[in-house]
This record gives sequence, structure tokens and C-alpha cells, in this order.
Amino acid sequence: MGHVWVEARLVNPISGVELKALALVDTGATYTVVPWSVYEKLNLVIVGKKIVETAKGPTELDESFLVIEIKGKRAVTPVLISRDLKDVVVGVLTLEALGLAVDPTTGELKESRILLL
Repeated sequence: MGHVWVEARLVNPISGVELKALALVDTGATYTVVPWSVYEKLNLVIVGKKIVETAKGPTELDESFLVIEIKGKRAVTPVLISRDLKDVVVGVLTLEALGLAVDPTTGELKESRILLL
């Protein structure tokens, strides 16, 4: 399918500071991950830590939250903060919260149902 890149607006829900970023959608990633530089620019609040599996093996990342907007849809989402990544990576938790999914036939995002039960 290749890479799916999207324009994303990221907002600190406490201060209102925001920025736009080109983000990679990764349906193999559970969490959305932001680079350290985005964490600093948005002045996000660290609320915990998560141990995650990466290509380099397990690592512990700081956890925060932000408002994300993609294709006109907005949601509050947990994010992990990486010192290694240079791009924003949008994971499945965020896609689900936004009601978006990757269409494997077109390689683009499409609306999907948000399931409650």
C-alpha cells in the first residue's frame, strides 16, 4: 500500500498553542508518536510513561495528550514522545477516535464508523 501522509493540526488543549505537521499514518502503530521537537513547541504536559516495542527493541517513552485534526475531524488523543523520530506518526488509537481508516485500494484516508459496543 505504501506510505500514507496527511496534513495534521496539533493543538495543546491546555494552552491552545498549535502547529501544522505532515504526518505518516501507520496502521501497525497503536499510539500516535510525536518527535521531541513537537513536544517542546507545543509545551505538552507529560502524564506518564509507556513501555513500547520498536524496531530497536523495547523502550520507555513519555506519554502526553493533544488535540489532533485531520481531514476536518478533531479528537483528543494520547501521544507518546520520541527523541528518535523526526516525523509525527499517527497510530490506530487516533484513527479510531477520528473515525478514519486507511482505504487499502486507494492508500488514502476515508471515513469509518465509530463503534461503541
